[in-house]
Amino acid sequence: MYCTPATRVFPVLLTAVMISLGCGGAAPAPVVASGPWDNFRGNQAFEYLEQVCAIGPRISGTEGMRQQQELLQSHFEGLGAQVRYQGFDVAHPETGMPVRLQNMIVSWHPEAKQRVLLCCHYDTRPWPDRELLPHNRRKPFIGANDGGSGVALLMELGHHMASLKPRYGVDFVFFDAEELIYNSRRDKYFLGSEHFAQQYRDNPPPYRYEYGVLLDMVADRDFKVYYERNSLKYARSVTQSVWAAARAVGVREFVARPKHEVRDDHLPLNQIARIPTCDVIDFDYPYWHKRNDLPAACSPQTLEKVGRVMVYWLEHLPVSAGSRSR
Repeated sequence: MYCTPATRVFPVLLTAVMISLGCGGAAPAPVVASGPWDNFRGNQAFEYLEQVCAIGPRISGTEGMRQQQELLQSHFEGLGAQVRYQGFDVAHPETGMPVRLQNMIVSWHPEAKQRVLLCCHYDTRPWPDRELLPHNRRKPFIGANDGGSGVALLMELGHHMASLKPRYGVDFVFFDAEELIYNSRRDKYFLGSEHFAQQYRDNPPPYRYEYGVLLDMVADRDFKVYYERNSLKYARSVTQSVWAAARAVGVREFVARPKHEVRDDHLPLNQIARIPTCDVIDFDYPYWHKRNDLPAACSPQTLEKVGRVMVYWLEHLPVSAGSRSR
């Protein structure tokens, strides 16, 4: 992902979500005393983060990515989910040789025709390209927050899916090649999410995604997340509903005002697939694309807070009227 200058915003009408969670001019959502969201285990999510990072770099098409895929498939199938891959080939940016990419789709209640999408990227950038010293830019990049945090959060959330009562089927989607970037002026971002969005548009499945949330860099020790401007532009109501869920469970680190405009995996979902999707991303993370993006820079408390927000959000989604066109 990368940041671009600010732009204007306009709403996408998903009013039912806003009203349900106290957005769009309604009174602020009251803080709730307790619920299943309180059972989200930040320490366990952090252990998953350490486990993923112990593999090392998870660059698309490498042995590290293959090991991560095996780990995740075993984990989610063990929890009763349906796991499938969406494979496709691209040319390696440096060599031109074919690279097999694999989006991983983890489905809960796969029979449901109306679905919600929770997603992240699970590849790591080839190099820590924002290091100040040139010789450090060719050292290994672990990507704990940028690449690992969304994975770890969804691994823990998987333990709760059987007991949750969301009104939709839920898919966790892990995008490959969000940043298979060796030269930022030449190489293309978002290969996995773009392929996923094109397939959804061009070969419509027998179900529909009503809403989506992208989880990217959600484990920073000094976590604070603002409305992302492209999320407001394309999925204002979904965005506001997530921040209202944070208010409802007393998570103050979700700040309800816009700050960054980020180009990320939510753009193909919004622009190509027309799935209203917001990006939950702490773009003030000091180790973005640096060698010190390690578990030590991340926090189990942050993972727990974001996890509680997502559990509450899933529990309180309204039934869609089914009137939105794709």
